Amino acid sequence: MSRLGNLGARLYRGEVGYDFIGKRKIWYGVSILITITAILGLAVSGLNMGIEFKGGAVFTTDTQAKVSVTQAHEDAVAASGHEAIVQELGNGGLRIQITEVDTDKADQIKAQLSEDLGIPEAKINADLVGPSWGEQIANKAWTGLGIFMVLVVVYLAIAFEWRMAIAALIALIHDITITVGVYALVGFEVTPGTVIGLLTILGYSLYDTVVVFDSLKEGTKGITKQTRWTYSEIANRSINGTLVRSINTTVVALLPVAGLLFIGGGVLGAGMLNDISLSLFVGLAAGAYSSIFIATPLVADLKEREPQMKALKKRILAKRAAAAAKGESLEDERDDRAQDLDEDSEPAGAVIGQRRQPGGHGRSPRNRR
Repeated sequence: MSRLGNLGARLYRGEVGYDFIGKRKIWYGVSILITITAILGLAVSGLNMGIEFKGGAVFTTDTQAKVSVTQAHEDAVAASGHEAIVQELGNGGLRIQITEVDTDKADQIKAQLSEDLGIPEAKINADLVGPSWGEQIANKAWTGLGIFMVLVVVYLAIAFEWRMAIAALIALIHDITITVGVYALVGFEVTPGTVIGLLTILGYSLYDTVVVFDSLKEGTKGITKQTRWTYSEIANRSINGTLVRSINTTVVALLPVAGLLFIGGGVLGAGMLNDISLSLFVGLAAGAYSSIFIATPLVADLKEREPQMKALKKRILAKRAAAAAKGESLEDERDDRAQDLDEDSEPAGAVIGQRRQPGGHGRSPRNRR
């Protein structure tokens, strides 16, 4: 078995683990800092909306121009008075995109480009995009996002419970905010491809969250009937038990997206690939982070506020204090609880430093004090 697979098995059995829940305030602080940075970037820089949203004109030449892409960009800016995006096509032609241009202005720009580029005006094709079309796309995207959020909350509230639904919703908003903020900070153009990418990452983010929630739901059945594990400890076990799986699925999903973003968009200069690849890359990474460090810790926080969970935690701490007063070492107490779990087939919560003797279920019964 590979080292990663062996680690995953040990995490699942609770032999090793990291205290995600115990350090949740650190992760909350990191997320708040990242979110504030994203919001500030959005407020200061704003989004670079594409022609599909602002409206404008796209000029395409079907023959090779006599100037470079850089010179064509300067000519387009001079002719229009607006910022332009110039891309070289596979046939050697150029695609010049200029926002906020009406029909009369487009005709003037076309004539000027014909003169500057050394291309007959008949060889330059002009397509106008009205801002109303972009507004319709934006409205439909917001509508789709709203419907998705409502359905997610309803489904999770029915399949699990309302606390998990709220935590998942906060994690989704967290992922979207970070992704949009990154777009504002780096200045990438927002196109319909970006919107598609944003809607796509929601499903990926929710997938990892639901996997952890399902493990948590199974692990907390009959939790109030035992006095060994608090809700937070079982929640931590759920995260550790699915950690390697979450890492594997995220890495596998990120690899092709990284190829589109860094190789296709960066090395090969295929700028249009950046529209969707950046939103997917940032969103997938943020979704994996939020499912581990945000969603499940939030559920644990909400559940620990319940009177019955407070009472359970109080009983467990009192039992452990009594055991310590009798002279039982911490390691003995951990082994006792792990063995009791094996005998009674009840869930366990893995924290850092927790371990069991090799053999697990095959151990002989321990000596009772």
